[in-house]
Amino acid sequence: MQKIHLLVVDDEWNMRNLLRIYLTKNGFQVTEASNGREALKLIEQIPFDLILLDIMMPDMDGWEVCKRVRETKQTPILMLTARTETKDKVHGLTMGADDYLVKPFEPEELIARVFAVLRRSSLIEPAAVITKTVSHHDLNIDPEARQVLVKDRSIEFTPKEFDLLYFLADNPNRAFTREVLLEQVWGTDYFGDIRTVDTHIKNVREKVRKAELSYSPIQTVWGVGYKFHRSEAHP
Repeated sequence: MQKIHLLVVDDEWNMRNLLRIYLTKNGFQVTEASNGREALKLIEQIPFDLILLDIMMPDMDGWEVCKRVRETKQTPILMLTARTETKDKVHGLTMGADDYLVKPFEPEELIARVFAVLRRSSLIEPAAVITKTVSHHDLNIDPEARQVLVKDRSIEFTPKEFDLLYFLADNPNRAFTREVLLEQVWGTDYFGDIRTVDTHIKNVREKVRKAELSYSPIQTVWGVGYKFHRSEAHP
């Protein structure tokens, strides 16, 4: 079986070396990049399964690298940083990151986060595979192909954006709290902020709006959370 290939991007050699030791001990293949530009070149050449990306780097920071990666690829990204402010976490997730880990961290937490991101991106098989296609009006969601079509046009979503939209669409007109959505979509071992749900909902809404879907598929239920909203033309 081919090893899962990870890219570690950090300008500090000591941190890259530490990450390489932790990750190779757990069976991963690791490639290193010391700056953002080097990372982008490697990402163009090699189909990595996950990118561990430091934020505070000279010349090109991790947010810019994440933004550029998301212009062409959906490779899962786990951001690493010493910054603890919530606004920084939200900013990274808005840029398209899949998770966020604050330094210093315990090796066990790092490995748990890596496995969680890989599982959510389907590189590690979940206990049950969902294959039921969900269609509402001009919106078609195919979990087997992990494809979303709006008016027969394919729309690109990050792994968690897709999982969140699919979960809500597969349970239409049922309101879910943010806590339940975190547990169902991110898993019980997710350590991130609950605002992650709001950020991903915002991104999904914006993408379907740009695709000119005639209605907003995710509705805010004030005081509760969110639910999937069927088009009134197709109850």
